[in-house]
Amino acid sequence: MNSLLLFLTLILSSVAAGAQKPTNLRVFHATAVASSRGEDFVLQMQSSDAARFQYLSNLAAARSDVPLASSRAAMKNPTYVVKIGVGTPPQSFFAAVDTSVDAAWIPCSGCAGCTSTTFDKSKSSTFKTVACGTSQCANVPNPSCSGGGAVCGTNVTYGSSVISATVAQDTVSLSSDSISAYTFSCVYKTNGTSFPAQGLIGLGRGPLSLISQTADLYKSTFSYCLPGYKSVNFTGSLRLGPVAQPKRIKTTPLLRNQRRSSLYYVELVGIRVGGRVVDIKPSALRFDPVSGNGTVLDSGTVFTTLVKPAYTAVRDEVRRRMGNATVSSLGGFDTCYTVPIVVPTLTFMFSGMNVILPQDNFIIHSTAGATSCLAMAASAEGLDSGLNVIASFQQQNHRILIDGPNSRLGVARELCS
Repeated sequence: MNSLLLFLTLILSSVAAGAQKPTNLRVFHATAVASSRGEDFVLQMQSSDAARFQYLSNLAAARSDVPLASSRAAMKNPTYVVKIGVGTPPQSFFAAVDTSVDAAWIPCSGCAGCTSTTFDKSKSSTFKTVACGTSQCANVPNPSCSGGGAVCGTNVTYGSSVISATVAQDTVSLSSDSISAYTFSCVYKTNGTSFPAQGLIGLGRGPLSLISQTADLYKSTFSYCLPGYKSVNFTGSLRLGPVAQPKRIKTTPLLRNQRRSSLYYVELVGIRVGGRVVDIKPSALRFDPVSGNGTVLDSGTVFTTLVKPAYTAVRDEVRRRMGNATVSSLGGFDTCYTVPIVVPTLTFMFSGMNVILPQDNFIIHSTAGATSCLAMAASAEGLDSGLNVIASFQQQNHRILIDGPNSRLGVARELCS
């Protein structure tokens, strides 16, 4: 099964940053062999989502209560990694990126439990530690200054891993851009299997995320396009900054939630299967800024997860359209057929914006194409927190725009496979 592990690699392009050019990162799929991207591979992707959903559900406003978890914890690989440089001169890393995480973690030399790829701070002329009592120290998860120490530390649970780190600052390089005094956690001890081998850079909405720390450079704006998982040559991209972002794009307001302040919340008001709006109680979709209920877009979850009443309504309409065809299950998918599924489109109806998905974004096929399944699921028993997650499979071949200054999220169809 290890040969089937999924990860998408973001490799920095040679596009020079400047007033007229964006910082653009190319997305590649790196599954071991194309022939293995079949039934077992799909089931492995789907099985990893339960841990991811639990992470998103458990996020709370109190920093000390936030468990960090890799989007690919169950698979021991992140979904996306980006090539960055850390230090002066830069040392290269393929750090995981995640739209629902703020933290920056870099494995440092001498780290117990880390891989051989570590950051040697002694070779960087711009490395410095962060002092206790600073705003940067206050913003990391579980800040620690015990024993009268002057240097800020942090200890956090990250999936199956427990991580200990010193809070530090150094120059981070993205393509030709250099971000000085970037705050990150210099990891000196970790265990378990969830911590990404070469660290993590968060793209969330918190004060220590990449987007927040580079607000002057990238104006709190970025977009990405994820290619289809069966693509042989992946040509997706992550684009940083307002330059070259799509001008003609449908948008919906970004919402803020006190319990999950890092997440990109939007208001989902309905779902249409084919031409019929399915009957979902408003309470199943309602955004609540206090409880954490609502809908988020997340790059780390593979398949969309809906609260049970919403998923049941969608599933039942698909089954109704299939008439007397025999329905079966496959792994975590409960609506599968050996005949073609006759639903042409599925539409997510957001406030001010409808996103019409073709079958490639909501139907998944087995290795030989003999079995087709509805590629989404209900939240697991015990994890139904009122959170709906629009995941990466449903986002593939769409440009997703995060426009922080105007507090909006945009979606436009873009073939990037």
